[in-house]
Amino acid sequence: MSNLRLINETTASSVSTFQATDIFSTDYDIYKLEINNLDLATAGYLRAKFINSSGSVIASSSYDWAFLDMVTYASPYTQQRNTGDTNMAVAYGGNTATADAGGFIIYVFNPMNSSSYTFTLSQSSTMAASGLVASKGIAVLKQTSAIAGIELYVPSATMETMNLRTYGLRVDS
Repeated sequence: MSNLRLINETTASSVSTFQATDIFSTDYDIYKLEINNLDLATAGYLRAKFINSSGSVIASSSYDWAFLDMVTYASPYTQQRNTGDTNMAVAYGGNTATADAGGFIIYVFNPMNSSSYTFTLSQSSTMAASGLVASKGIAVLKQTSAIAGIELYVPSATMETMNLRTYGLRVDS
């Protein structure tokens, strides 16, 4: 029996910002978000902001994140990080002019626990114009808010297509 439970599946097309609301609940402490069929009009970093249980996007300077790009066509590793940011970088998306920009996974920890910070782990693999880009990332929202959803976007780009699946991770005791 699988420990992953499909909670929601949403498809978007031709959007600059995508919001998935009410995907987190108190039923699970760990969630897995799978993004596939992503086609970007322009290559760039996929950014995220959390949406609180009141439906408001959290855009305050409360995000810390770190990111590692591993590319096949240049210096093998590039690190990026920021503290006190208004969003978090979660993946790099290439622009291959087809809906095969790669696979993206984001794990979200403790989103509805209002006495704990919300953390993420992310990983992706995508084809950029010059070659393959793989990435790993971590982030934290340094607020103790109940988080019900997530907003995804690529600055100055349109997501031509995107599919988001949300899973709850059941932990047996």
